[in-house]
Amino acid sequence: MTPLQTALENEHAAVYGYGVLAVRLTGPQRDSARNAYDTHRARRDILIGLIEAQGDKPVAAAPAYAIPFPVVTAADATKLAAFLEERLGASYADVVQMSSGATRRTGLEWLTDAAVRAVRWRGTSVAFPGLPERS
Repeated sequence: MTPLQTALENEHAAVYGYGVLAVRLTGPQRDSARNAYDTHRARRDILIGLIEAQGDKPVAAAPAYAIPFPVVTAADATKLAAFLEERLGASYADVVQMSSGATRRTGLEWLTDAAVRAVRWRGTSVAFPGLPERS
């Protein structure tokens, strides 16, 4: 699977995940989750266009996605949001590595945004956003 297809797959999952977690949040956190949901929907649509422009068929959204742990509390919701953003950051790091020009710039912008969102949700940063420990 190409880096753009993987990023699209993770954007589909993020849209689903933010729909799950937003109901556990209130006030400014819920507003942040709604903003992230809208952002990821827009990015999903942009990725679909980029993939189609390359002559490929975009990966379709699944009917549902596995949530890695139960989301019962606001703390669970923020943990899931950080998880989703970290996974997106890794996807966009791959886009940056494997692309050039405007696609690379977009990947870097979206990697940076995912890193900032992850820090906001998690409350701490990591040394190299988008480059988690990989086997």
